[in-house]
Amino acid sequence: MMFFPQKWKCSWSLLGTVASVLALVSVAHLFLFPLAPSLEFFNKGQGQQSCTPINASTSGVDYDEKNLKPSLDLDHRFPADSHKSVVYRGAPWKAEIGRWLSGCDSIVTEVSIIEVARNAKMTAVVKEFAIMSWDNAGAFMDFLSEGCSERLHLDCNYPSSPELPYGPWVVSICPASCDTTRAMCFCGEGTKYPHRPVAEACGFKMKLPTASGDPTLTDWEKADLDNIFTTNRSKPGWCNVDPTEAYDLKVQYKEECDCKYDCLLGRFCEIPVHCTCINQCSGHGHCRGGFCQCHRGWYGTDCSIPSVWTSVGEWPRWLRPAHVEVPDSAHLSGSLFNLDAAVKKKRPLIYVYDLPPEFNSLLLEGRHFKFECVNRIYDDKNATYWTEQLYGAQMAIYESILASPHRTLDGEEADFFFVPVLDSCIITRADDAPHLNMHELGGLRSSLTLEFYKKAHNHIVEQYPFWNRSLGRDHIWGACYAPKEIWNSMMLVHWGNTNSKHNHSTTAYWADNWDSISSDRRGNHPCFDPYKDIVLPAWKRPDVATLSSKRWSRLREQRKTLFYFNGNLGPAYAGGRPETTYSVGIRQKVAEEFGSSPNKEGKLGKQHAEDVIVTPLRSDNYHESLASSIFCGVMPGDGWSGRFEDSILQGCIPVVIQDGIFLPFENILNYESFAVRIREDEIPNLIRILRGINETEIEFKLENVQKIWQRFLYRDSILLEAERQKTAFGLVEDWAVQLLQLSEDDVFATFIQKDQMPVVSTTSGISVGSISDLPVSTFRLVMD
Repeated sequence: MMFFPQKWKCSWSLLGTVASVLALVSVAHLFLFPLAPSLEFFNKGQGQQSCTPINASTSGVDYDEKNLKPSLDLDHRFPADSHKSVVYRGAPWKAEIGRWLSGCDSIVTEVSIIEVARNAKMTAVVKEFAIMSWDNAGAFMDFLSEGCSERLHLDCNYPSSPELPYGPWVVSICPASCDTTRAMCFCGEGTKYPHRPVAEACGFKMKLPTASGDPTLTDWEKADLDNIFTTNRSKPGWCNVDPTEAYDLKVQYKEECDCKYDCLLGRFCEIPVHCTCINQCSGHGHCRGGFCQCHRGWYGTDCSIPSVWTSVGEWPRWLRPAHVEVPDSAHLSGSLFNLDAAVKKKRPLIYVYDLPPEFNSLLLEGRHFKFECVNRIYDDKNATYWTEQLYGAQMAIYESILASPHRTLDGEEADFFFVPVLDSCIITRADDAPHLNMHELGGLRSSLTLEFYKKAHNHIVEQYPFWNRSLGRDHIWGACYAPKEIWNSMMLVHWGNTNSKHNHSTTAYWADNWDSISSDRRGNHPCFDPYKDIVLPAWKRPDVATLSSKRWSRLREQRKTLFYFNGNLGPAYAGGRPETTYSVGIRQKVAEEFGSSPNKEGKLGKQHAEDVIVTPLRSDNYHESLASSIFCGVMPGDGWSGRFEDSILQGCIPVVIQDGIFLPFENILNYESFAVRIREDEIPNLIRILRGINETEIEFKLENVQKIWQRFLYRDSILLEAERQKTAFGLVEDWAVQLLQLSEDDVFATFIQKDQMPVVSTTSGISVGSISDLPVSTFRLVMD
């Protein structure tokens, strides 16, 4: 029998059961078009001229009777412009991609997807008591209770020795009370404030400087328990210090102690605030420092998956069904049952692995510095405080996928499989605690990250059937540090080094260098393969001043500076990075030619000019300086840099100087329409080249920057947070007001559009998009 929501007349208990099961209703096919087109699709011209529908997902199109393809002449209907781009939804794309999207995406219609809602026994994992073995976890986290048998134990300290009673230094080092569920140090029982953090140097004595100007150092061999536990108001205490008395200067306190952990604010951690969790547990769980403890009836990393015990009115929008089919036998037995539920979906659809929490939630929960690897924390009124963390991009894209209508819960129907390993937290938290140590990995954060990926790969191969069907070609991961086992997959990376010129690790920071990782672990792949991977934009916080004043729309005549770059310029300047390998030497070469501030020797650049600014001195208003410039420099920092996003979000034409290193979406968007690329050997001619660009071309590029800047902003993730704040507190903050006025496609929309392209396997892996550059002989089918 068929039930339609608007006509249901049944008990609330049955309605709740039906509703919950429908939540497991979201399965379709990720591509509106075949995941692996036939070889004839890529015959000369065909990859650019036609599109192939599946599952009746296109309509209103005439078909060639022989090939059953829409007879769309994309090449003639959507010709490239003088810059070799085809515009789709306001953005200039690489011609073949723009043609395909323009002609094929427009004929896509919704399809009705049937997903079987299974009888789920486990509705939540209670972190308070234990995080257990997840070896029995299935696609729906059913029947997890049998696996919950081992209590999590994470030490704060390495084993002690007579010389080091608290073990060798590690960020989590603790002379007080260690919370072994998180490897975090607190004052502990017997003190006035047992839950006050004793972070790192707080619990140890300080070594006074031996000479004037020398720094004060921490003595990791000697705990300072007499002070931190003291009740003597005249001694610098901590665990028994009353905040009110300390603010009134009536009691001394140890100044090396501070409030670094998430969920707490105030000089003495006296203000409890919201912790940061994935999607803030979707409103269906309690965020415990980064781990979602789901309410009864909800499960998943972000508590977004309902079970049969929840009400349909609470379901997330991406799971709300058109109808549900209930077997007649259910009324007779009164027991739980499986249901078929239908949801209207548009492709592509993505299955998100519900990995064990060691790969995501526990990395968030144990952060010793609250800003690490997240894009937001919360202030004393629980209002959102956006961070400056470039790595916040990973959290933003993860949250958008989880809350997207393109998500499916049924791996049998999915076309892409997202593997949520928060490598940004591994990188920033390496050596945070003994369980994240790098001692056996040469002290390399890159090597530790690789090991996490390898363990995640082993887990999904052992627990799920999906990897072996395509050898991972339809899986989505990230990072240059990918082990060779997963390199077939699509990588969402921050650093697009193809190794075509810089055939080595380009970081100046030794712990991130992957050159010494053996090829039997990493393989010999580059960071980035433009035929299958995507470089994602860095995270940039929503800037209210920029949004309200519309700096990106500033006209040519309002931009007085020809070329602008403000940042670290290396060892020749005071405070500059000392390594000669910093920025692969590029910033140093630009400063040598065009530096507008004196270096250590008091010299300016050899070709310095009044309308050219290349300086390490921090601008009083960095964004205003960018918005007052025509061209803005985009060069590596310590590898990854957010300078491209800085430029384009302020409407400045990016000038890219990094050979063989792709920038965000550069393999799919036509950069020639809105940016300038300068070869590294052309640096001495940089300003001459820029002055040679005519006004018509400058206006053209500025206009395109104004059209596409939102594609480098994580608006979807930001608006998810705006919706949560409005629902929870009725708050609509200034940044939310400004973002709600925007309507163009953002980072996530661009990611999805890219994934709509036909995918083929090449000799180097998956090829998406830029197919015309490869010979037909390199193509073969991925799947039937």
